[in-house]
Amino acid sequence: MSEKNSPINLPLTSIATVTILFIAVAGAFYAEALNQAVQVARAAVGQFLEWYYVALVAFLLFFVTWLGMGRYSTVRLGQDNEKPEFHVFSWLAMLFAAGTGVGLIFWSIAEPIMHFSGNPFTSSTSAAAASVAMRLTFFHWGLNGWAIFSTVALALAYFAFRRQQPLTLSTALSPIIGRHSKGLPGQAVDLFAVLATVFGVATTLGLGAGQMSTGVANIVDVEPSTRQQMWIIGAVTLAATLSVATGVRRGVRLLSELNMWLTLTIMAFFLLFGPTNYQMALLVQSAGGYLQHLVEMTFWTASNQTSDWQSEWTVFFWGWWLAWSPFVGMFIARISRGRTIGEFVFGVMLVPTLISFLWIALFGGTALHVELFGNGGISEVVQRDVTQALFATIEAMGVPHLLALTAGSLATLLIATYFITSADSGTLVITTLLCNGRTNPPRWLRVLWGLGLGGLTAVLLIAGGVKTLQSVVIMAALPFSLVILLLACGLVRALQDEAPSPRRGHRRRISHDPLTESSEPPEEKRHQS
Repeated sequence: MSEKNSPINLPLTSIATVTILFIAVAGAFYAEALNQAVQVARAAVGQFLEWYYVALVAFLLFFVTWLGMGRYSTVRLGQDNEKPEFHVFSWLAMLFAAGTGVGLIFWSIAEPIMHFSGNPFTSSTSAAAASVAMRLTFFHWGLNGWAIFSTVALALAYFAFRRQQPLTLSTALSPIIGRHSKGLPGQAVDLFAVLATVFGVATTLGLGAGQMSTGVANIVDVEPSTRQQMWIIGAVTLAATLSVATGVRRGVRLLSELNMWLTLTIMAFFLLFGPTNYQMALLVQSAGGYLQHLVEMTFWTASNQTSDWQSEWTVFFWGWWLAWSPFVGMFIARISRGRTIGEFVFGVMLVPTLISFLWIALFGGTALHVELFGNGGISEVVQRDVTQALFATIEAMGVPHLLALTAGSLATLLIATYFITSADSGTLVITTLLCNGRTNPPRWLRVLWGLGLGGLTAVLLIAGGVKTLQSVVIMAALPFSLVILLLACGLVRALQDEAPSPRRGHRRRISHDPLTESSEPPEEKRHQS
């Protein structure tokens, strides 16, 4: 098959493969040198990021809210009469699983406990510190982060399903860079998205393997080990590869729905056997505090303080959300066909945020109750080993041993399913980009990259380079932040053609777009024909 007729973008695939292998070798065999270089670079731009990331995320929050509530809210991400591809429950389950499910398990207890032990707004370990700790945790997992994902996803979904163009970042930039979107600049943007997705998923799998290993060790009473983590990565990789090979409508959707049911089950355990009244009171109070201080926290830059808290927490989280936005934004766009912009913004911004708040109140609230009114000890566990936070909290709840063991086993299974959904959705995004935006990449390519992600994670974990590459991903968010701004500008420019006609009172439908028209019909249209 000739390159012209190949479903795969061969130049992009070749460059991406070579680049990934080079960085993997550097992370595996020169981890210390790479870590030093990353730390130097991060220190050089640290003060700049403290105000730049804050201003950028504040703008994106305003931008997405304006789109969801403004004149373009009724524009459909598809044809005018097209129905959504997925039912609401399946859609929301995939949103939550791909977006924050993995991170919430890791941080829902550790972060509020660490803020409780020290934050720049209150004295340590006081009752007021508990309220502030929850408010800050809500802030880092709330509307601001989802605004980042929403901006990328909206731009991609609009051009792919409304303008019927390839599902790639370069296509969404076409209103700004024109014909260059099909040239070297566009290829460079898509290459960056592939790299960010590969190493974002790899670092998450590597760090998550430690938490899963801890869970398994607690269940079978053995010491966590690197070999155990290798087995875990292998099992997760095989399950994720099988899931992505069956496609979005079957494997990815069903696994995401399983995630949601498991999530509701473990949340019910914490609600029923935890300090229920305290959890609900803390949820209401912290949500109110979050809304009351949202603008203040959004624009806070620690300009009058010398503490590293802002850099270690808010800048870290905004960098991580930005770095993950090519991956998560692409996946959200892929599953959002047929929704209006208003429905999209409401679903993507509000529903996962509310679920996250309830999750944090149940998990983190239980741990804070142990610290304030129980025997304590959770803070010491978190300082010693963050991966133990969830299991230590379950043990401190005072439930019968068999019930605690069952809850720990369920939590470990939930961690596994969330990592599988991250891996399979990441694989789907990578292969979509490598196939010029085709939403149904060849199955053999999905299998190959699914196995490759697992192998890369194992190599980096053995070499100890995963944490270094986590910093690399966060630093990579800086150049991509400029791409996000261009995506926002391009989306607004394209939406101006959707303005209501003053004579007919309805929206103009674009049948021909010289900026974005592709020489090939979209994947769905080819299937229909």
